[in-house]
Amino acid sequence: MEFQFSRRAERIQEGIFSILDHKKAELLAKGRKVYNFSVGTPDFKPQPHIMQAAAEAAMDPENYKYALSDRDELLSAMQAFYQKRFGVELEKDEIMSLYGSQEGMAHIAIALCDPGDVVLVPNPGYPVFSLGPELVGAKIETYPLYAENNFLPDFSDIPEETAKKARFMIVSYPANPVCSVADDAFYEKLIAFAEKYGIMVLHDNAYSDIIYGGREGKSFLSYPGAKKVGIEFYSLSKSYNMTGLRISFAVGNRAIIHEFQKVRSQIDYGTSLLVQKAAVAALTGPQEAVKEQCREYERRNHALCGGLRSIGWEVPDSQGTMFVWAPLPEKYKNSEQFVLELMEKTGMIVTPGSAFGDLGEGYVRMALVHPVPVIEEAVEKIRESGILD
Repeated sequence: MEFQFSRRAERIQEGIFSILDHKKAELLAKGRKVYNFSVGTPDFKPQPHIMQAAAEAAMDPENYKYALSDRDELLSAMQAFYQKRFGVELEKDEIMSLYGSQEGMAHIAIALCDPGDVVLVPNPGYPVFSLGPELVGAKIETYPLYAENNFLPDFSDIPEETAKKARFMIVSYPANPVCSVADDAFYEKLIAFAEKYGIMVLHDNAYSDIIYGGREGKSFLSYPGAKKVGIEFYSLSKSYNMTGLRISFAVGNRAIIHEFQKVRSQIDYGTSLLVQKAAVAALTGPQEAVKEQCREYERRNHALCGGLRSIGWEVPDSQGTMFVWAPLPEKYKNSEQFVLELMEKTGMIVTPGSAFGDLGEGYVRMALVHPVPVIEEAVEKIRESGILD
């Protein structure tokens, strides 16, 4: 029997990721060693006090019931954390938990826009930034990110007619996939732009704790006027290695938070109480491990980028995130073709930049998910392969 599926579903393609997965299986079947730098899953463990909190919570049968709402303990922990970490004061009705920022980005358009409304998203950008609004029939307008402007948007690139129609704008720094960090002047311009045109800002702040070169990871909400125009997503996945527990927060403008909570109350029954307990432990516990983890990511960043430069591939150091955004070697023009050739010759899997929008063509993204010795081994494999010759 043949079924007819939605046009929306037909637009969601596995594409290159499915091809890479099949290629990986082929290499492993041949006994080849594979170096997977494509997926941003941390290889670090959660801190013991977080696992202990989850284990203790798991022994209480009350924690297996519907949560329905965020516990006061969780909201208080997030209030104190944002005040201490970013200097941002939050009221409890300005905070809500999510099943991870990806889920939040996928669903928030239901609350913020109607079919045909314009939404501004970055190009290159993380795919769910476009997918969420597309699923509710919004019109996606991309704003370009160019290397010569440190992958920051130039607001003059956004036509005034588009800006006037835009319902909300998604921004993310430190930025996945382009690995750039925004300065104070950018956020001031962003807030002024949003106020001028009545645009809601959604800032994805998943990587503020993974930032390099002495830069400071800040919150969008720490800038004057930010709370008037938007909200921020803050994730525990990468900072605390809790990717599988699926816990992040939307914080900021209470009107946006209220509408989003209303929508999500019809979709789920609240963040698991087990997960809430683990999140409280992460937010209120010692933070030195987060800083040490950042230092280790920076060592990996230097090992990968510096190592590749030493063998003739000009890759700039990442400014932040757990990724590296690498221009293709000079003789290559197509990122998917290069990725498949790199995989065949070296066993190293990276993500083609074209997966993040047409302006991602000419780049590949690499995840810093291996220790320095493995990175050095992978770099040597590239040198030996002759792919850069």
